[in-house]
Amino acid sequence: MASHFRSYIWDPVLIVSQIVLMQCIYYSFLGLWLAGVDSLVHTNRSLDQIFSYDHLGFASIQGRLSMMAFILNSLTCALGLWFFIRRGKQCLDFTVTVHFFHMIGCWIYNSHLPAALSWWLVNIACMALMAVIGEYLCMRTELRAIPVNSGPKSNL
Repeated sequence: MASHFRSYIWDPVLIVSQIVLMQCIYYSFLGLWLAGVDSLVHTNRSLDQIFSYDHLGFASIQGRLSMMAFILNSLTCALGLWFFIRRGKQCLDFTVTVHFFHMIGCWIYNSHLPAALSWWLVNIACMALMAVIGEYLCMRTELRAIPVNSGPKSNL
């Protein structure tokens, strides 16, 4: 009798739906974090904060707060990896996929690849945080002790 604890069957529908779900989590919570940051400094909200390279920078307070929102978003997305992906081996894959599609979105929005060093530094730091924390949370769940004694104990 074989155990069916983990299914390793190739399921492209599941993978694509998980990618779409992680993209939705990424942009939804990034929007919420940026709205919170914008309410602190009373600035206007726009798509430039998400997709433009110029808004992420060390020079202005708005740029530093936007970088903080991106970093907080990576922590939120790590919780999304733990909650929906649940596999430590796949955390890096989904993290890179989310950030790759974000780079493609930024490329389309700006009509050129990112040239700002601050954009690359923020996204690499966010990838590292999201992958490491997501993998840590998933590994903690995967390595949880499985109870072996399920029957009643007899007193001999």
